[in-house]
Amino acid sequence: MKKMKRVVVVVLDGAGAGWQHDAAQYGDEGANTLGHVIEQANPNIPNLEELGLKHLLGLQAPDADDPIGCYGTMLERAAGKDTTTGHWEIAGLTLEKPFPTYPNGFPPEVIQAFEDETGMGTIGNKVASGTQIIQELGAEHLNTGKLIIYTSADSVFQIAAHEAVMPPMELWHVCRIARRLLTGEHNVGRVIARPFKGEVGAFVRTADRRDFSVDPTGRTMLDALKDAGYDTLAVGKIEDIFNHRGITQSNHAAGNPACIDATIEYLKKDRWKGLMFVNLVDTDMQYGHRRDVPGFARSLEEFDKKLPEIMRLLGKDGMLIITADHGCDPSYVAHTDHTRERVPLLVWGLGVEEGVNLGERKSFADISATALEALGCSEKLDGTSFYKDIALDD
Repeated sequence: MKKMKRVVVVVLDGAGAGWQHDAAQYGDEGANTLGHVIEQANPNIPNLEELGLKHLLGLQAPDADDPIGCYGTMLERAAGKDTTTGHWEIAGLTLEKPFPTYPNGFPPEVIQAFEDETGMGTIGNKVASGTQIIQELGAEHLNTGKLIIYTSADSVFQIAAHEAVMPPMELWHVCRIARRLLTGEHNVGRVIARPFKGEVGAFVRTADRRDFSVDPTGRTMLDALKDAGYDTLAVGKIEDIFNHRGITQSNHAAGNPACIDATIEYLKKDRWKGLMFVNLVDTDMQYGHRRDVPGFARSLEEFDKKLPEIMRLLGKDGMLIITADHGCDPSYVAHTDHTRERVPLLVWGLGVEEGVNLGERKSFADISATALEALGCSEKLDGTSFYKDIALDD
């Protein structure tokens, strides 16, 4: 089989492809992020459709042409529906035990330890939307200097602070303290810095967010490839999700346009050989959680417009994989959190067969197994490779 020089994995954050069989356990039965966005907003995404997006969703017209990409869906094997769990499974590390969550806020011993260590008071300590809680508690925060602590359905300890009270770099330092304290039974997936600015009644979050993740509990495809001498490039919040491990170079671009541009710039450099791992966060953070179906559709359109250039720059020995890490259905009425969904799987390359239906894969980790085999890396992690099913002969 032909070996690839480059594999690019793009995660459309939160872009699920329909509820999983176990979605009812998470309160997510009926969620279908991409399906509902396409049905309600009808985005103009000809390139994603040509790759097979509507085929994998079962939305193609009866007379639709066969796609030029390989297509399917993947089930999440690990328990949970958070960013860290999803990305780690994509990278070949499947969690056997979910990260802790705090639907009633963090216990007193956690908050007390954090306040003692930082010397800062806190307010909030509840499940909340990040955009709403700064409007609710921002004035009190400005008046008292107390940090806003909140969480969500995910395993996250989030700290919000106005830049006039605590500059972003100081907030990041406070988050590192929290990360050090949150161990054992309280080993949350991520501590997240949420700086904001503005006046009372018009607070807005800034682009200086930082995620402080727990160190991966096992080896990932990033570790395997880096140790074998390959380049491993990270774009967006990938470096945060993997706690900077297994990465040879990173561009911590913020927002989809900047991350897409960073992806293209890396592809223009012909010297690297290995993996580029990209997270496009806006579909989740800007539109999924905020229940903005038209915004989600526009975000898909922005990515779609750049796809031809990405595909052209891959060259004859590159492979593109497009997927997601969970769902975040902007039309779902039960809650504003992530949704337990299967995720899309689109694969394209000049050295790849066209129109192969990859079916429903049993694990996100099939991406890792496929990427490692395509690049010629012999290490085995979780997942089953489908590379032999799509690779053209040399």
